[in-house]
Amino acid sequence: MNSMGSTFQPAATTTGTAPKVTGSIPTLKLSDGNEIPMLAFGLGTALYNGESEQVINAALTAIKAGFTHLDGAEVYGNEKDLGIAIKRSGVPRSQLFVTTKVWTVSTNVKAAFEGSLERLGLDYVDLYLVHWPQVADTPAKLQQVWAEVEEIHASGRAKSIGVSNFLQEHLETIFKTARAKPVINQVEFHPYLQHGGLVDFHRQHGIATAAYAPLTAITKAQQGPVDDIYISLARKYGVTMSDIALRWVIDQGIVAVTTSNNEQRLQGYLTKLPNFKLTPAEIQEISSLGNQKHYRGFFNDIYGPNDRR
Repeated sequence: MNSMGSTFQPAATTTGTAPKVTGSIPTLKLSDGNEIPMLAFGLGTALYNGESEQVINAALTAIKAGFTHLDGAEVYGNEKDLGIAIKRSGVPRSQLFVTTKVWTVSTNVKAAFEGSLERLGLDYVDLYLVHWPQVADTPAKLQQVWAEVEEIHASGRAKSIGVSNFLQEHLETIFKTARAKPVINQVEFHPYLQHGGLVDFHRQHGIATAAYAPLTAITKAQQGPVDDIYISLARKYGVTMSDIALRWVIDQGIVAVTTSNNEQRLQGYLTKLPNFKLTPAEIQEISSLGNQKHYRGFFNDIYGPNDRR
């Protein structure tokens, strides 16, 4: 995969290499030197514990459409199906970027990782994430979990390692003992949940940001302040509102994860997204309008519906 840079300067501070549009989905260079495709097909949400053939067919559809970044997790209950889809696709393993995440550590992280590899039918994953900080009930336990993830990375069976759903306080906890910082933090991110200073904190520490649920303003929280600008920009660029929502994420140097399994929509993303980009002024306008409303779709029971972090 080739590195692709961007003229959008804030993104450049994330890893030192910013993305740009060159006719294909851009990649982002992580702080460990590896590159991650900036648009991923996610196997959560609708495919969470889904029927096996449904999951396999959805993943196959994404791979055949041209998606190379496949975002899975232990807790999704479909790693085995993802592995089958990868095998059936015939796409060489080296051309795919596979992410999975550890949710439970009832025994230890190594055992959880071994289980994920076995279900996926793979020798390694490109990215291994700690799915949420509540995997540990004390700061010391969280530090231990991260140390075990570091050992997996050292073994070469996880090319890159990171976290998901971590707030600044959780990152600072593992920084105290980490030999290597996470290269990425995957969080719910959209105009109505921009996490205050978290993304800037990531950039200051060489941590990339990945966004799940980037279409929330369209799918779950419509009738909000960004509706009109999404419509206006979709008309201007001749694309869909979903394209605008994803481009707003990517143009900030943030990886976007989509869980759509509609073949036409997936092909549309791969066709349209590389061929336009929002201006800095448009990005800022969406951000400013988004800050007028707050909506969190996940983990309200943990963080609270009004927590903007």
